[in-house]
Amino acid sequence: MPFSAIRGQEHAVGILKRSLEGNRVAHAYLFEGIEGCGKMLTARSLAEALFCGSTEPCGSCPACRKMATKQHPDLHLLEPEKGIIKIDRIREIQKELSLRPVEAPKKVCIVNQADRMNQAAANAFLKTLEEPPGNALLILLSDTPTALLSTILSRCQRLRFNPLPLEILTELLLAQGAAAEQAQSAASLAGGSMAKGTAILQEGFLTRRREIVEQTIDLTPRDFATLTVTAERLGHEREQAQEVVEVLTLFFRDVMLHRHGSLPPVNSDLSELVERTAGGLSTGDIMERLEAIIRAGQALTRNVNPRLTLEALFMSLAMGR
Repeated sequence: MPFSAIRGQEHAVGILKRSLEGNRVAHAYLFEGIEGCGKMLTARSLAEALFCGSTEPCGSCPACRKMATKQHPDLHLLEPEKGIIKIDRIREIQKELSLRPVEAPKKVCIVNQADRMNQAAANAFLKTLEEPPGNALLILLSDTPTALLSTILSRCQRLRFNPLPLEILTELLLAQGAAAEQAQSAASLAGGSMAKGTAILQEGFLTRRREIVEQTIDLTPRDFATLTVTAERLGHEREQAQEVVEVLTLFFRDVMLHRHGSLPPVNSDLSELVERTAGGLSTGDIMERLEAIIRAGQALTRNVNPRLTLEALFMSLAMGR
């Protein structure tokens, strides 16, 4: 993929292109930023440019064609397995990098979610960074760089990748075939992540979100039976309960912003519900609800029963009316 196709990361891409032009490519990079903002695309473009021998991959040479099909023999991708990168995989990569490149001037190793290395793997990988193979480029990707060893951080050139702007994210989702209103809503909720925006559209999140809001914002103490049934259904699994908390956090944030007339809502397609809720609550009421939602989120991180957590949350929302 040419660098020109990467959207919203002009600063990072500019640094890499200047490094290629001046033949000053570092031996190791850390691309840091939220998931889905273009880190992997940029890493693959940098590898493709090196293999192509150009500051802008041509897309037509044998090296570029192999990169397009993910079959270049000198590109190595290291991914977590079951959420962890273990030392065995690091040793495999170290062995591969110790060999001469097959076709390209350098081997390139991309370590996705590098912060998922366990302690043993991180210490082993540090040795590779301290004594890098002469014909290898290491590119680490992380959305949580603070979880990496400080010694690993100090041996990489760090490039910050920003969340994608709303307008760019909307354009990318439209290009994938999303309807205009859905693309706008998904982009608003995705927080600058193309991966999250795509997942929102594919997993029916927009429909579930509306149902969650409609079923919870009008609860009263008289609705105890409904409250219990709803908590049972939405709190069946911890992941489900966490989604409820996330949905309600963003919704009541929008309610607060609407009440004070600042910033556009994240839930742009729920504007009628936001407006109605804001009209019936004081600032203090809204703050009480947000505090209850935050407490529920904290309880879920402590392994508290998700159904009971949602039941307590819904009761707090109902009692506040």
